[in-house]
Amino acid sequence: MSGAAPPPDPPRRLPPAPPSAPAPPPGRVRVGTCSWADKTMVAAWYPKGVTSAEARLRYYAERFDTVEVDSSYYGLPSERNSELWAERTPPGFTFHIKAFAMLTRHAVRPNQLPPGLRSAYDLEVDKYGRVIHPPDELRETVFEWFSSALTPLREAGKLGLILLQFPPYFVADPRNRDYIVRAARLLAPDPVAVEFRHASWVAGEELPRTLALLSDNDLTYVCVDEPRLDSPTVLPPLAAVTAPAAYVRFHGRNSSTWNARVETAAERFRYLYTEDELGEWVEPITTMAAEADTTYVMFNNCYGDYAPRNANQLSGLLHLDLTTPAAE
Repeated sequence: MSGAAPPPDPPRRLPPAPPSAPAPPPGRVRVGTCSWADKTMVAAWYPKGVTSAEARLRYYAERFDTVEVDSSYYGLPSERNSELWAERTPPGFTFHIKAFAMLTRHAVRPNQLPPGLRSAYDLEVDKYGRVIHPPDELRETVFEWFSSALTPLREAGKLGLILLQFPPYFVADPRNRDYIVRAARLLAPDPVAVEFRHASWVAGEELPRTLALLSDNDLTYVCVDEPRLDSPTVLPPLAAVTAPAAYVRFHGRNSSTWNARVETAAERFRYLYTEDELGEWVEPITTMAAEADTTYVMFNNCYGDYAPRNANQLSGLLHLDLTTPAAE
């Protein structure tokens, strides 16, 4: 590290408080979407009178009892936003938080970091303006800032899993296995879900090694539904339970945009599942629910109303009641 001043201390992180609502009964399946504020979703799904950020979250929480926050991938979350999310949702509602890009070894630009951190380090950037070789001390400080910002959700009993979605170049090797364990320890005591985007993690003899790594460290394997492509960036639709919480993410099956350059994530995941395609997951999800305390099923095809529409369809196939919040 170098620079004119030492890095600022992160906001104070309080110890976890008891949840505000009882835990869901074992075997419960909870379905939601991977965003509630995507621009195309806002335009297509919410009624005309639902125009504010508060109104949209309240509307969403009347229809689903869990959601993913994806904005936290692009910039560190703030404690104030966590407070507002907790205030605007009913008891038992659960937020899963996608980890900030630097925590999962993705490239970030200096302006994605808080000013206090930017000024405390001489950041090395590549020709595209992305930070390269961030010091370990900086990365660990970013972990602290990230965790601290979630304190209000944690205290309200509304914090679910931290989603570590690793990049396609994060391949199965000893160094990366060690990093997963280290990242989970830095996020403790919050539960962690791990999503791989390179097929080496589940290929041949590597699959049992990967599942054992996650199981031994109480980390949730993120099951995925993705395009049916012969590509190292596509994982097969495995159903596995490696921790008390199971997790499934539906990314859509849009083969034409999966590895293409697109302007928005919504374009990449622009895919509406058919009922038959959703039906392929009824048996695996039912089996997972019998093993896990809670199984979360999250739709990331957040283009227009596709994600909430498919979430409702799958809930019907699973005979779930989405009209009652989790804290029944």
